[in-house]
Amino acid sequence: MKTSLTLALAGLLTLAGLAGAQQQAAPASAPASPVPDPDRRPSLAQPDYAIITMPTTLRLAAHKSAFRLTHRFGRSLSAGSFGSLVEDLFGFDSGAQIGLEYRYAPMHGAQIGFNRTSNRTIEFFGQYQLLRQDKGKPFTVDALVAVDGTNNFRDSYSPSVGAVLSRTFGTHGALYVQPSWINNTNALPSALVNQNSTTMLGIGGRLRVRKTVYLVAEVNPRLSGYHPGTHQGAFGIEKRAGGHVFQLNFSNGFGTMPSQVARGGTGSKDWYIGFNLSRKF
Repeated sequence: MKTSLTLALAGLLTLAGLAGAQQQAAPASAPASPVPDPDRRPSLAQPDYAIITMPTTLRLAAHKSAFRLTHRFGRSLSAGSFGSLVEDLFGFDSGAQIGLEYRYAPMHGAQIGFNRTSNRTIEFFGQYQLLRQDKGKPFTVDALVAVDGTNNFRDSYSPSVGAVLSRTFGTHGALYVQPSWINNTNALPSALVNQNSTTMLGIGGRLRVRKTVYLVAEVNPRLSGYHPGTHQGAFGIEKRAGGHVFQLNFSNGFGTMPSQVARGGTGSKDWYIGFNLSRKF
C-alpha cells in the first residue's frame, strides 16, 4: 500500500514539474508594435516640398520640420560675351537673391512655415491636404494660403489663396497643376491702378531619370489681372541624398514667393543660374 502511494505521489510530482517547465518555456506574448507613420517613408516620385518654386503635395510627417535654401544669381547668362561669362564663373561671382524657408507639420496632412528673401520680404504660408491619391483617389489635392510683406513684413502685403493638384506615377515622377489668386501684385496703391491682383496657373513636373537623380521643370503663366513682363519659368536637375535634396536650376526670374512669381520674369532672353538645397528633420 505504501509503495502504491509513493508511486502515485511521484507520478503527480513529475507531471506537475513537466507542466511548470512547459509554462516557463512558453514565450510571453510580445507587446503590439506601433504602426509606422507612412509620412516618414521616402517618396521616390516627389522627394521635395517644391518643384523649383511651385509647391508639391509631399506630406511632412507630424511634428517634423524641413528647411530650404534658395539662391538666384543676379547675372543673366546672356549678358556680355561668353568669355566674360566664364570669367564670372557663369554668374556665380555675381550678387544673388537668397531665400531661407522653414516649415513644420503641427498634425498629419498640415504644414505651416515662413520664407524670407534677401530683399527683406517675409512670407507666412499654410498647406493642408484635402485628398490623397493613395486612398482610392486619382490625384492629390492640397489647399494653399499665404501672405507676404515687404520691408520685413511691415509694408505692401500680398495675400494669396490656391491649391495644388498632383498625380504621381509610381516611383517615376509626378505632374502638378497649381491654380492661385494673388492680391496686391502691383507695387502701386490699388487706387491708382486698374488691376491689383493676378490669377495664375502653374504647371510643373518631376521625372526620375536615375535612382537618386531627377529632372524638374515648371512654368507659371498669368491668366488674368496684373501680368507685366514675361511668364516666369524654370528647369533644373537635382540629386537626392538621404534627407537632403540639392538642385541646380535655371530660371528667367528671381521670384520664389507667390507674389514675386506673379510679377513675372525679367525677360524671355534673360536666364539666371541658381540652386535650391533642402533638408528634412
